[in-house]
Amino acid sequence: MGISPLPIRPPVRRWTHPVLFIIALIFIVLLHSSAFISSAFFQSNPQEFARRSQILSKCAYIHAKPGPPPNFYARTQNDRYLDSENTTPVLVRNATIWTAANDGHEVLTGDLLMHHGLIKAIGDVPLSLIRQVESKNKKLEIIDAQGAWVTPGIVDLHSHIGVGSVPELNGARDTNSHKAPILPWLRSIDGLNTHDASYELAIAGGVTTAQILPGSANDIGGQAFLIKLRPTAERSPSSMLLEPPHTLNGSHIDHSLTPRWRHMKHACGENPSRVYGMTRLDSGWNFRAAYDSARKLRDAQDDFCAKVESNSWDDLAGKTFPEELQWESLVDVLRGRVKLSVHCYEAVDLDGIVRLTNEFEFPVASFHHAGETYLVPELLKKTWGGTPAIALFASNFRKKREAYRGSEFAPRVLAEHGIDVVMKSDHPVVNSRYLLHEAAQAHYYGLDPALALLSVTYTPATAMGMGHRIGMLKPGYDADVVIWSSHPLSLASTPTQVYIDGIPQLSLPSRYVAKGPTAPPRTPNFDSEKVAAVVYEGIPPLEPRSIKRALFVNVSGLYMRGEGSSGVTHVSEQAESVGVEDGRVVCVGQCSFFAAGGVDTVDLEGGTITPGLTSFGAPLGLVEIRLEPSTNDGRVHNPLDGDLPALLGDTIMRAQDGLMFGGRNLLLAYRGGVTTAITAPSGTFLQGISTAFSPGVVHARVGNASVIDEVALHVGVSMSSRVSVSTQVAALRNMLFGDGGDEVLRRVRKGETTLVVDVESADIMATLLRLKDEYEAHSSRELRLTFAGATEAHILAHEIAKAGVSVIVTQSKPFPTTWEQRRILAGPPITQESLVTALLKAGVNVAIGVVDEYNARNTRFEAGWFLLTSDGFIDRTTALELTTTNLEKALGVQREMPQDLVAYRGGDVFEFEAKVVGVISETLGRTDLFV
Repeated sequence: MGISPLPIRPPVRRWTHPVLFIIALIFIVLLHSSAFISSAFFQSNPQEFARRSQILSKCAYIHAKPGPPPNFYARTQNDRYLDSENTTPVLVRNATIWTAANDGHEVLTGDLLMHHGLIKAIGDVPLSLIRQVESKNKKLEIIDAQGAWVTPGIVDLHSHIGVGSVPELNGARDTNSHKAPILPWLRSIDGLNTHDASYELAIAGGVTTAQILPGSANDIGGQAFLIKLRPTAERSPSSMLLEPPHTLNGSHIDHSLTPRWRHMKHACGENPSRVYGMTRLDSGWNFRAAYDSARKLRDAQDDFCAKVESNSWDDLAGKTFPEELQWESLVDVLRGRVKLSVHCYEAVDLDGIVRLTNEFEFPVASFHHAGETYLVPELLKKTWGGTPAIALFASNFRKKREAYRGSEFAPRVLAEHGIDVVMKSDHPVVNSRYLLHEAAQAHYYGLDPALALLSVTYTPATAMGMGHRIGMLKPGYDADVVIWSSHPLSLASTPTQVYIDGIPQLSLPSRYVAKGPTAPPRTPNFDSEKVAAVVYEGIPPLEPRSIKRALFVNVSGLYMRGEGSSGVTHVSEQAESVGVEDGRVVCVGQCSFFAAGGVDTVDLEGGTITPGLTSFGAPLGLVEIRLEPSTNDGRVHNPLDGDLPALLGDTIMRAQDGLMFGGRNLLLAYRGGVTTAITAPSGTFLQGISTAFSPGVVHARVGNASVIDEVALHVGVSMSSRVSVSTQVAALRNMLFGDGGDEVLRRVRKGETTLVVDVESADIMATLLRLKDEYEAHSSRELRLTFAGATEAHILAHEIAKAGVSVIVTQSKPFPTTWEQRRILAGPPITQESLVTALLKAGVNVAIGVVDEYNARNTRFEAGWFLLTSDGFIDRTTALELTTTNLEKALGVQREMPQDLVAYRGGDVFEFEAKVVGVISETLGRTDLFV
């Protein structure tokens, strides 16, 4: 057999396979090369190239983080600076400059140069720079600060200025929408009123920037905007904005720009529940449903952009970038591009929001009001993305149940847990003109002074994403600067000049602003009170320790009531020691014999003993939680709304019948030096008969709990009533000229009891003065008349004095809330005179009161404000009389009031350095100690 031959392969050229491989490889690379495809494709379709480029830039933009652009600090002038607003450069010399740098501890002694809306230099300003500025400008304005304190402009993180305008009018109520609980698409800028009377007032308090939030009626109320408060040449809301988002006027923007921070308001708790008749459970679902909608839209956008970035254009054929105008702002919250402000008081609400942030993974910039945050600091730290700043009131608590556990020690407690603290106004709830006073109060109750100043400057600036340009004094920052009359944390510190974008805002010469102390106040020790606030979860015991005998030592001064309630007398400049027994002073100076027996010794450390204060204007004893009817006496029936029940006959309501003792506002007022409260029933026209009582007793049957059963008859005449002013005056005329009626009304007709009229308008006051003349001519008897409130009383001060009418100023910090209060006398630094000084100079018997029950404890600070801003016209004795003997005279108190005294440790009654440690109560026959 033969052997089969091997198969023979056809001849192959050795280079064939490598060449084919290379060709295939090149083809594959080219096939997957976007550059190649794009070049070839886009040369024939430039429109598609532009579309895809725009989509690519948009996808990059939605993932970019907000903040200042890379070249921000290279700017030579403020972006808000316009040639039409060209102003003179300003050099402030010889200043004590608190810069906010170094965690609030940097203080420079030197100069500050402002030009083109920016801070150009600070501290040691080079002469060469000054000459350079002078050479390019016609004039350099030089201000000699004479050592005064200079700070950054005040920043208000929570304001409704412009949307909740004053005077309050129906045509300008734009704080809240009541259409639905979830409204992230609304914008506060769309309701910003440029004619709000508050702008001038806020600037007069040193406020230069504010975040304008929608209200808290909704779970999601809408988008907030930042404004500078100064007037602009354009006079438009848009020209007031600070770094508005590029999307303000639509989504077609230059996506190469660095995004700017956006801002939004959420609210939980009582407000949305009350407005929409729902519960916290409903709010919780509303939030989750809204964020789920936003998450779906975000995920759709991210899926779309993922295909764009992977060059999967075929998968996107016929599709557009997913957008929904209603939800786009909430999508930005999920992307961490929104500074979110959340209104929440209680632990239950805070916990709900913290869980929400972790479920949907978004940060919160700040919790607002936040009354219970100091009780749950570790919960706050669980917020997704980091611990929010906490924006607080200083003492505005207990108006509603969720605010009942609020504490003046919250700022200090939170700071001790390393949590950023902001003091805010919630303007007009607190007049933002006095925002610095909120920080000063926080300092008084123990917040570190550097943190207190930061709480209204750099901390809120950072919380709103503007820490790169405001809230600090530093070259390149906006020239928002305030020069103060005294140390910024001292009581009644007032701006002498305010610069916004380098433009001066105040026109009253600084010489009319009284100068005060330049050193910070040495605040009292509240360590035990702070601990108790936390231990008792915001409701610590407030009752005093009562004793029979006490010796007060290291007493620097003693003031007492004069005989017959004739006024206040300065008894001793250096009393040294004061012995008391059964609520009476038994020795002054040499008290060795008294100290020999069993006695409690209290060191006042240079403090003073002064007459106890009398409170009027707030419904102390009748209201505990204002918005919880079951905790209050209620409002009396207005006879102008319909006939009184026949069962009442001619009886007029008496406040004494509705008194409740042991309330927290009452006891805190007592601890604040108020030893007598005079309260009238709450109502509109015919309010009722006031009563005077001791706030320090536990019930009405305690001996001398009632100081005076029936004090005065109170009525109100207002343009805000449901019936006309002329109808109200006619009814009052009928009451006076008629016969019969309640015994107190008959005493008013006889000139034995005072008629107190709550009235604000100068026009109505003029009508009431005419009515007084008519009645006295008709009856030949004096009508003892007092105006309470009396915001516009300065307009006819001399006529009031001539008529012998007293005035009780119940709004010591004037604010034009209503139309009939619009003509306020603002006081320094807007007007030279305040309402109180104008009335005193006209010869009117003037007293002061408060309208909010929480504020009764601050009565001494309200009187101190007039003392310290009067430029010496009001002395300490007069200031004490404003809240004691003048007030009692205005209310017609004819008997001699008890010699109740209050002991202050560490300083004077009108200083932030003093703390009430005891009440020497002749009324109760005992001494009550708080130490």
